Amino acid sequence: MGYIKFIVAFLGFYFYGFWTGVLGFFIAGFITWKLTGGLQGYIARKSGLGNTRAQRATRQALFLKTVFTLMGTLAKADGRISEKEIAHMETFFAQLGITAEHRKEAIILFKLGSGDNYDIEPLLAEFNNECEKSAALKQMLMIYLIGAAISDGNLHDAEMELLSHIARSLGYNDAQLQQLIAMTRGQDHFSHGKQAPNRSSLSAAYQALGVKKKDSDAVIKKSYRRLIREFHPDKLMGQGLPEDMVKKATERSQEIQTAYDLIKKHRKANK
Repeated sequence: MGYIKFIVAFLGFYFYGFWTGVLGFFIAGFITWKLTGGLQGYIARKSGLGNTRAQRATRQALFLKTVFTLMGTLAKADGRISEKEIAHMETFFAQLGITAEHRKEAIILFKLGSGDNYDIEPLLAEFNNECEKSAALKQMLMIYLIGAAISDGNLHDAEMELLSHIARSLGYNDAQLQQLIAMTRGQDHFSHGKQAPNRSSLSAAYQALGVKKKDSDAVIKKSYRRLIREFHPDKLMGQGLPEDMVKKATERSQEIQTAYDLIKKHRKANK
């Protein structure tokens, strides 16, 4: 489709002159850009994921299926589904703002995953096959699962073992998983804009950005910018994140921003 702008430019130049050809080139280029998905389409193509409507729909449906099914498996990993875990799911649904139809489907998937002897291997293989080149989708999946695992305030051994297995299946090593867990805990500390000026909040802020107190301002800023890019709605939707999930990703961005602002404020006050 990229050649269309050149054809329009040539015809404009041939029949109406140079400036009409230039104008036609840019107008046709803009229309082509929009028809191929704009920024989301560009990101999807660069990441090798394709960008047809059918391909995006397939990834979105698979992402929802994987998230909610594995959440059910995690909730049952320690032997029982606690009231806090059920409450977390209800809160999660509310935060997503999903339709009643999607909520019903999510509950069915959650129950499927929490069933006795449910085998997660075919689901992980299907997800990896479809989303192998999408680091962003893999990370979002892990973040949602970690959030579900720690929703009751504890990360049980059975849950940690299952998280480790899922992470390794997606290409994460143990150190990377531990960092994701620490970052998720740190970001959760700043949900709803919480920013209590105390030592624990400052420690959580460094965790949220995946950095250490001894790191330089430049290192911290670089990590902050990287995380903001990773949670950018257009990038995530371009790789196949369902629209229902974008709101949650945006909240993560806000938590990261709050953590970064706290670190900057503290460092400025102590110079």
